Amino acid sequence: MNVTPTEIKLHQASHVLEIHFDNGRAFRLPYELLRVYSPSAEVRGHGPGQEVLQIGKRDVTIASVEPVGHYAIRPAFSDGHNTGIYSWDLLYELGAKQAELWATYEQRLAAAGVDRDAPMIEQGGHGCSSH
Repeated sequence: MNVTPTEIKLHQASHVLEIHFDNGRAFRLPYELLRVYSPSAEVRGHGPGQEVLQIGKRDVTIASVEPVGHYAIRPAFSDGHNTGIYSWDLLYELGAKQAELWATYEQRLAAAGVDRDAPMIEQGGHGCSSH
């Protein structure tokens, strides 16, 4: 996919990032979804099966968004997480697969015995701490 956003808006009251693409598609991505599917190594791990389940992110907000070249953004979340670089293609994929991703996330929470209202866990603002 090779899409480019034409508009990105943060809706702080509803905790949603609205993004419009040059192919006419638009998505409203909840901050929580963006946070729990962060592309950072802290969340995704270093390979399949190493993903770290994110809990307590229902009320997370985005404090700021920094552009990364002409291909991505790096949001700074209210829990201190700021290492995820979201490419345009990733944002498009998150929007297109939103229902499936929510279902998977809720299944993972249930399997872990927690729910979306668990207390928010603060993250350090640094990179991967597994090395």
